[in-house]
Amino acid sequence: MPPPSDPVLSARELTCGYAGSPVVEGLTCAVSAGEALVLVGPNGAGKSTVLRTLAGQQPALQGTVELCGQPMRENSPFYREHVSSLFDEDAFFPGLAVRDHLELVARGHGLDNPGDVVEGALERFGLLPRADSSPYRLSSGQRRRVLLAAALLRPSSLLILDEPEQRLDHSFRKLLTGVLQQARGQGTALVVASHDHDFTRAVASSVLTIEESGVWSLGESVDRGPGDPGVHE
Repeated sequence: MPPPSDPVLSARELTCGYAGSPVVEGLTCAVSAGEALVLVGPNGAGKSTVLRTLAGQQPALQGTVELCGQPMRENSPFYREHVSSLFDEDAFFPGLAVRDHLELVARGHGLDNPGDVVEGALERFGLLPRADSSPYRLSSGQRRRVLLAAALLRPSSLLILDEPEQRLDHSFRKLLTGVLQQARGQGTALVVASHDHDFTRAVASSVLTIEESGVWSLGESVDRGPGDPGVHE
């Protein structure tokens, strides 16, 4: 881990896009331990594209992304040790129940007392009544809670979440907000894409606004628009 003042994640002059066509250009940002960068903007503006590029899940067209001062490589042991992520895919192992999935994560990351940790996660996310069910027999919201429980169960220096509030009702959005605030307090760096204004205000230390035109702005206020200082094209 870098010293607390050094970035956990940093991007320099980053251009994100597909097949050589940029969505966002020249993005420079950094997130240190205990900070949360939240990506906001309209559907189709490219939030998920930028998030996947920051996460090392798709190559940058230009520029660099570093994790604790090292190149961001999704398949490296260093990455697996430090990064936990959740995107909008329901990826489960066939034949495993909800509890089995969480125990696999807990044991795979060497957690002490993995059974107790898993039971706590099941209770926290309201999954105890469905713990022995296949995730594929759950509702969409319940499946989302399983994925969140798995992502938050394991220790990480950097937590990357694509619209984690999606498919959650009000009570679980409030719970998730508290969990992420606690993670920040424990020194985890967060990079999150969100459509929820209240969630963003509660979690973010900085906000990256992305417009459909590719204009981006980086600041502390979710209400800043493309005409404000600090906006780039």
